[in-house]
Amino acid sequence: MDTEMRPGSSLSIFLLFFLFSSLNIQHCGAADNLSLGQALSGNQTIVSKEGNFELGFFTPGNSRNYYIGIWYKTIPGQTVIWVANRETPVSNTSSAELKISEDGRLVLLNSSKIPVWSSNSTPSTSNSTVAVLLHTGNLVIRDGSNTTIWQSFDHPTDTVMPGCCLGLNKITGKQQSITSWEDSDNPAPGPFTGSMEPYGSNQFVLRWNGSEIYWRSGVWTGRYNPSISGSKSDTLMKFTFVNNKQRKCAMYTILDSSFITRTVIDSSGLLRQWFWVQSTQEWQTFFIEPLYQCDVYSQCGAFGICDQQKSNICRCSYGFEPASMKEWEFNVWSSGCVRKTSLRCGNKSLAGEQGDRFLEMTNMRLPANPHNLTLGSAQDCEQFCLNNCSCNAYAYVGRCSIWTGDLRNLEQLYDADSGGGTLYIRLAASDLPGSSSSHKLVISLTLSVIGGILGILCALVGLIWAFQRRKRIWMAKQVESSLIQFSYGDLQHVTKNFSERLGSGGFGSVFKGTLIDSTEVAVKKLEGLRQGEKQFRTEVRTLAVIQHVNVVRLRGFCSKGSKRLLVYEYMSGGSLDFHLFQNNSTVLGWKMRYQIILGIARGLAYLHEKCRECIIHCDVKPDNVLLDRDFCAKVADFGMAKLIGRDFSRVLTTIRGTIGYLAPEWISGLPITSKVDVYSFGMMLFELISGKRNATQSEDGSKIFFPCLAATKVIEGDIFSLLDHRLNGVADIEEVTRVCRLACWCIQESEGHRPTMGLVVQILEGVLEVSMPPLPRALQVLAQDQSQRCDHLSSIKCKDPPDQSLDFYQ
Repeated sequence: MDTEMRPGSSLSIFLLFFLFSSLNIQHCGAADNLSLGQALSGNQTIVSKEGNFELGFFTPGNSRNYYIGIWYKTIPGQTVIWVANRETPVSNTSSAELKISEDGRLVLLNSSKIPVWSSNSTPSTSNSTVAVLLHTGNLVIRDGSNTTIWQSFDHPTDTVMPGCCLGLNKITGKQQSITSWEDSDNPAPGPFTGSMEPYGSNQFVLRWNGSEIYWRSGVWTGRYNPSISGSKSDTLMKFTFVNNKQRKCAMYTILDSSFITRTVIDSSGLLRQWFWVQSTQEWQTFFIEPLYQCDVYSQCGAFGICDQQKSNICRCSYGFEPASMKEWEFNVWSSGCVRKTSLRCGNKSLAGEQGDRFLEMTNMRLPANPHNLTLGSAQDCEQFCLNNCSCNAYAYVGRCSIWTGDLRNLEQLYDADSGGGTLYIRLAASDLPGSSSSHKLVISLTLSVIGGILGILCALVGLIWAFQRRKRIWMAKQVESSLIQFSYGDLQHVTKNFSERLGSGGFGSVFKGTLIDSTEVAVKKLEGLRQGEKQFRTEVRTLAVIQHVNVVRLRGFCSKGSKRLLVYEYMSGGSLDFHLFQNNSTVLGWKMRYQIILGIARGLAYLHEKCRECIIHCDVKPDNVLLDRDFCAKVADFGMAKLIGRDFSRVLTTIRGTIGYLAPEWISGLPITSKVDVYSFGMMLFELISGKRNATQSEDGSKIFFPCLAATKVIEGDIFSLLDHRLNGVADIEEVTRVCRLACWCIQESEGHRPTMGLVVQILEGVLEVSMPPLPRALQVLAQDQSQRCDHLSSIKCKDPPDQSLDFYQ
């Protein structure tokens, strides 16, 4: 029997190793495999050859159970990507064993040596069967002929790794899927799954309970899935769809080995792609689907109501309470709600007792799977439901609909939402607001409160201290949530009474602050808002779900009286205009500028095309592009048009310098579309090329409008003369040409001739070639009293191109 772990060892070392292993198998840190006759137990692990991944026993969260799993070896913390025995944990690892069985299967034995998990792979009689952990995180079992007979990528848990092809095995008929953990402490299968549609259209779907589909990726177009962010790009990842006689599956691979990413369906039903940021040592979201958590089916469980505008999005209806208060405290809502009082169902056995009644709930997304009846009126519908002991609710919207089981997928809608209706939910009469029982309870509580007033006054000082302490603890917990609602006093404390000003503009001033966990933030005090508080909160929560590596993250907000403040992540690299135009700043090299340009384009494309509703920035300029410490570009001040409202154009045109970035639509009064951002982006490209403001003065004092000069030079083919002289000509001529041509296309006078930001990204990524642009007519108008650079081009007609929106790329 061959138990040698390292080739080339001497016979004596082999014998000593065999002797010790027979007593207690020791962990060999360099081993990446498990052979027949070897076992893994206790804290022993195997590590992939490159050192990226590790396999062994682990305990998730606060659990006391142990599981065999695979996790990242080089990343702090323990990010688990695969679990073997997710339904059958073991309680003692010192006597549990993971080993290759005599028939070639990988098995996990508990302390009683009873198998609790098996790979169920094809039996192999070879004594050379081995389990190997690959550098991709894939655990494979190979027989004596080095043929893979089983792999963990064919049996994913909640994570899809690069190289894992998720779909249908047409030979075995087995459908591969990912399934959420029950919660962060329990990797047992939860209610949410993700998989390819096996016999339907070629798209990825998310399901609740294996049946209800609540999100679709869109049908594979032959190159990408419409709703999967990043599938159109081949810079970092390549998406592939396979459909042959053996299988139908989708996969993604990494083109840059330094890009660490994983795709997970979490316990709340959201599909997230994460990527590792080495500089901050944390995972960040690349995309999340669906964008709105309330779009996840049964997000709040049975009889739970999802409310996207609340910090805790799930609540129970009147007359209900959480089925598991412990789970709800940890924001795990799948257990749903239960009735406080059982229904009487027409039974009035006690004298004077009332039967069941209905609570009116307005502007609700009605539950799924109703039973529709043909009844003449709402009163008939109510009576029918009341006479049916199984009926829990009804609605009458043109026809009668009743629900006889658990009510799921309830959502509180608001004035701006569509599809809402009035739901009548059945309650015991004593649970209805205003019932006699409720009045007695209120009176009893009131008397109790009055009786305790003296005691409360005596403890007032202690209560104030306890309140302040709880507030500090709450703030610390809230820092990790998606959106924090601050009080004005909180932000005064965070910013040291707004003492460190970072800058100011037409929308207000920005101050630096530090949260309780030492996270630095930027606090913007908005000015000129005339929105009501409800509308402001609605818009803020819409912006809060926007998460992209090239968009500044909104951390929180404050709305008190007339005060409106937004809290963003702090960008230590400052704004792009500082690095471009300040003499004392570090000169940005061309490679860095090109990456900044690509980052800005990706951020704007996300806002235009990947959000639930298109978000037009309306003020794209270097001042509103921030850089982190790694000079990753992030678009800032997005969504200001939604928050400022109808006064936005007035604020915009009063900002010094902004007028040079405004598209002609602003001046002519035409409808504003996302193409105004494309125009501003084009104007900003010229400044990134030259390192100067577009409107400058020459040495002789005459004014030069750089875009007009640049457009002329592009047509003449004299590209390098436009480049920032501080770069000393060190730049990729192909990239400079691409950016110059693209800038000219972006500032065409007719918005129909400008590319979308999605196409801009593809051009910058090299997917599409950009053709020679015409000289935009608007440049002559803007420069007629500043420069005569266009005069010698009398043979060139300075007018818009023919009305063909696709002329800008080849």
